[in-house]
Amino acid sequence: MQPVGPYRFTEALGVCQVGTAWWAIDGQDRLVTVALLDGAAATDQPWREAFANAANAMAHAQGGQRYVNADFTGARPWVAYPAEEGMGAQRLFQNLGMDLHPAEAQADVLIPAAGTVAEPPRQVSAAPISPSPTSGPPQLPWAMHAAAPQQQGGVPPQPNPVPQQAVTPQRPAPEPVPTSPARVAVPVQGPPADPFHQPVRRIQPSEPGGHGAGRGAALWLAVAALALGIVAAVGGVGVTAVGGSGDDPGAATPVDAFPSDAPVNPGLMPWSQFPPSSPQERAVAVASPSLVFIEAVFTGYLRDRASKAPLRAAPIVFNRRCTGFVVKGDGYVLTSSSCVKPDEEFARRIALDGAARMMVREGKLTAAQVQGYITANLEKTLFTGVDPGTEPSSQLYAQLTEAKGGSTDDKAVPAKVVAAQTAANGNVALVKLDRSNLPAVELDPGAAVTESGKLLILGFGADDTDTRAATYLPRAAEVRIAGTGRRGAVSTWRLADDIGGTSYGGVAIDPAGRVIGMLDQDLARPDRANRVVLPPPAFTELLSRATVTPGLGDSDKLYREGLEAYFTGRLPAAVDRLAAVAEAAPENRMAEAYRQNAANRQQLEGDGPAADAPAWARWLLAGAGTALVLVLALLVAALVRRRG
Repeated sequence: MQPVGPYRFTEALGVCQVGTAWWAIDGQDRLVTVALLDGAAATDQPWREAFANAANAMAHAQGGQRYVNADFTGARPWVAYPAEEGMGAQRLFQNLGMDLHPAEAQADVLIPAAGTVAEPPRQVSAAPISPSPTSGPPQLPWAMHAAAPQQQGGVPPQPNPVPQQAVTPQRPAPEPVPTSPARVAVPVQGPPADPFHQPVRRIQPSEPGGHGAGRGAALWLAVAALALGIVAAVGGVGVTAVGGSGDDPGAATPVDAFPSDAPVNPGLMPWSQFPPSSPQERAVAVASPSLVFIEAVFTGYLRDRASKAPLRAAPIVFNRRCTGFVVKGDGYVLTSSSCVKPDEEFARRIALDGAARMMVREGKLTAAQVQGYITANLEKTLFTGVDPGTEPSSQLYAQLTEAKGGSTDDKAVPAKVVAAQTAANGNVALVKLDRSNLPAVELDPGAAVTESGKLLILGFGADDTDTRAATYLPRAAEVRIAGTGRRGAVSTWRLADDIGGTSYGGVAIDPAGRVIGMLDQDLARPDRANRVVLPPPAFTELLSRATVTPGLGDSDKLYREGLEAYFTGRLPAAVDRLAAVAEAAPENRMAEAYRQNAANRQQLEGDGPAADAPAWARWLLAGAGTALVLVLALLVAALVRRRG
């Protein structure tokens, strides 16, 4: 078994018909459990959707269980849970209605490698369930309608047992395979036998006119009270069902509110990285859509400073990768000057490093001589364009959500530098992307620099060891403030940690998701680690000189309204607003992700409290309760008369 994702699999925790739960270790040797959808289930779209929806439902439910990493779009979807917070992988399969078997029993568990696979278990009702037509939306597993976390030591929720046949979905015939595995059916148990049933009558009726008559009357009153109690309870359930969230009190939850489309990957999943509905999740959800990945490619010639003759016939080409953030939706982005317009001396140093490594491959230098070559030639050379006295040429591209290094396809948006500060004067650059209608972030110019506490930072990073074509994704982390410093006339924060080599140009945010600083390289460190945060005064002056006024667009404001509705439990309003944002601003993939999360929660939790129900429903419930009180009073009176 080859591991998936950034984990080393150590031992199978258990297996079931559709996948395996594993013990695994991440890159920092932290123990996790990984749920892996495998076999034919991994190629079955209803199972893939049920797997992703179950993981998100667990993360959002009250007292739920977060996951730390996931891939719902790969060939074999998987999701990882921190081991110190319980058996998340096992719990996920249980919520899907699957029982895990011990790993040593894996040979006895049917895990098809191709062909058909059991349809995800359906929600069971009192009436028999007919197979859904092939052209209709896939039926969703019953566990997704009741995926609330289990109590400690409890058992997974099961549907009410109804005697029926296992349903086999009507699907197009699969491609021929050498051997077709048997279909996997989810067993449905019949009703348990009544241990009190006997053909002989146990209780004989009492004679008319005796004490049994009084008891019979009391019994009938009790039955009537019970019936009215049931009516009242059903009325209460009905009121809750028809109640709304306050935005549309009369609207009932649609049957197909659970999204049947494939889960969207927003690049960063705040609900899995931080506790659900925490201030950190809210802040990251607000700010992360504005992040962009930037790659700058520079081409020039190293020349002898005195003679201007090229040191090499071929040009030197190097790239710089970093993060930026949209401050105005028509394409204006702030980032680090060291990335998109480095100082000439810094660019010359990088070019000399590239030339030295070419000479190592040619056998003219050893790896140990690279640094000495750079130092010896730094003051003797120039890095210019095709002609002496010209600047090296550069190309600039930006990508949103998920980025590939070296990409110049349609997803890579061309960009150009509008203005840039030198490293000594701030090191902030303003870039204009050749695209509009982008999600923007709000600035908080009043943030104060202190020497204690933590900052929440966001930027792009990659785990690939081969950086030539690495995949870069947004990251978020809380980091400790290690002190303060100066950058020109501006006070800065210094951080105890960073989130990767391409995170400079990223942001530090406040609990409202507003930018209170920009990540940058620490120029005083030999490794130039990204552990400096420049506060807003470092770039507000640059924006002013470029006559660019940062601000939120209509879609940005609507997105924040949708998130506020989501985090305050007004789910129908959240679904409506976030759907509108996803349609109007498709680059904001976080809007569609949270729309799906809101729809999942709406299906699990209902629309809202009974207090939001229509007036007639509340009067019905009140009337049923009054009738119940009157019947109980009559029952007490009858009992008193009988005893007297």
